[in-house]
Amino acid sequence: MFDRPTAGERVVLAQIDFNQNDFSERLEEARLLIRSAGGTVCAEISGRRSAPDPRFFAGKGKVEEIAAARAAVDGNLVIFNHELSPVQERNLEKALACRVVDRTRLILDIFAQRAQSAEGKLQVELAQLEHLATRLVRGWTHLERQRGGIGLRGPGETQLETDRRLLGQRVKLLKERITRLNRQRGVQRKARLKGERLNVSLVGYTNAGKSTLFNALTHAGAYAADQLFATLDTTSRKFWLGRGDAETGGGESVVISDTVGFIRDLPHALVAAFHATLEATADADLLLHVVDSASGTREDEMREVDKVLREIGAAHVPQLRVWNKIDLTGAAPELEQEKMLEASPEATEGYGRIRRVKLSARTGAGLDLLRAALLCFARDKRAARKAAMEAIAADAIF
Repeated sequence: MFDRPTAGERVVLAQIDFNQNDFSERLEEARLLIRSAGGTVCAEISGRRSAPDPRFFAGKGKVEEIAAARAAVDGNLVIFNHELSPVQERNLEKALACRVVDRTRLILDIFAQRAQSAEGKLQVELAQLEHLATRLVRGWTHLERQRGGIGLRGPGETQLETDRRLLGQRVKLLKERITRLNRQRGVQRKARLKGERLNVSLVGYTNAGKSTLFNALTHAGAYAADQLFATLDTTSRKFWLGRGDAETGGGESVVISDTVGFIRDLPHALVAAFHATLEATADADLLLHVVDSASGTREDEMREVDKVLREIGAAHVPQLRVWNKIDLTGAAPELEQEKMLEASPEATEGYGRIRRVKLSARTGAGLDLLRAALLCFARDKRAARKAAMEAIAADAIF
C-alpha cells in the first residue's frame, strides 16, 4: 500500500516546535517510531513557529535546510513528526525531491508490519485505504488525464475516478468482513462475560511493558520487545489465582487480554478501524492500566490513555494502575490503597479499594502483590454475582 521503510533506509527527521512543553519527548518518540519501522535517523531538523505554514507546514527557509541536510547525509526519506495535509505532502515532495512521510503514515506502516491475525490485517488495510483516499490526487496525478487512442480509451471516466471507485468498493468489502468478524468476537465475549470469572484488559501507553506483564502472569510467550507497537493483535489467556486450579478447585479463574498500546495523537483512522477490537476493553470488569514509571512523561502518557479510553467508551471501567519498571527507578514493590476517611472519620486506619501496584514485570518483583489484588477483585465479582442471583431468586419466590 505505502512505501515501507526497509532496514537501513536513511531518514531525515523534521519536527517543528509550536511552543509545546513536551517537544523533546515527542522528538524521542519519533526516533523510536522510525526505528520500529526499520529506518535509520541520519539527520534531525527542528524549528519554531507559531502556526503551520499552509503550503509546506514548515517555512520555506526550513524546507531549504531540510533539503540541504538530506543531500549531506544522502537521505532518501523525510519524515515529519506531524500530520500533513495532502497538499503539504505534495509540495514538500516536489521541493525536497524525495518521498515525504508524515506521522500518520509512519504509524500506519508500523501497524501493517505488526498485524498477524486476519482481523488485524483487515483493520490495518482499512485504515490505510481510508487514509490513502485523501491522497489519491497527490500520489496518482499521472493517472488524472483521460487516455485516448486505440486500446486506451476509457469507459467514460478518468483513471483517477476509476481508482477512487475501486478503492471505495474495497473499503466497503473490508468493512463487511470486519463486521462479520466482530459479530463472532461479540458472541464469544458475551459467553465469557456470563461466567463468574474476572475479565481483565491490559491497557497503557505503547512500550509501557504490557506484553511483558501479560507473559509474566500467564506464561503465554506473547511477543514482547523494546519497540513501539510491539503488540497489535489482541491476545487473551486464562490463568488461576490463589490456591487451587481447574481440576481441584479453590482458586479464582481470571481471563486477561493484552491489547494494542496507545500513543500521542493516535491517528483517527486507526482509532476508527480498531474501534471494534478495542470495544472489548469497554466490556472488561477491570482495566490494568500499565504505566512506565521510569518515563519522565508518565503523567502525560496516562492522560493520553484515558483520552482514548473515553473515545472507545471504556472510561467507566474500574482501573488499577500498575506502575511497571521499578527496577529502573529503584522503587520498592508496593500495593497502595485509598484511605476511607470520608466515609468513616473515626476509622483513621481504615483503607478502601486498591489504587496502585508498583512492580517490575521483567524481574518479577511485586507480581505477588498484583496477584493478591486481582484475587480480591475476582472474589468481589463472584460475591456480587452470587448476591444478584440470590436477589433474583427471592423476587421469584415473592
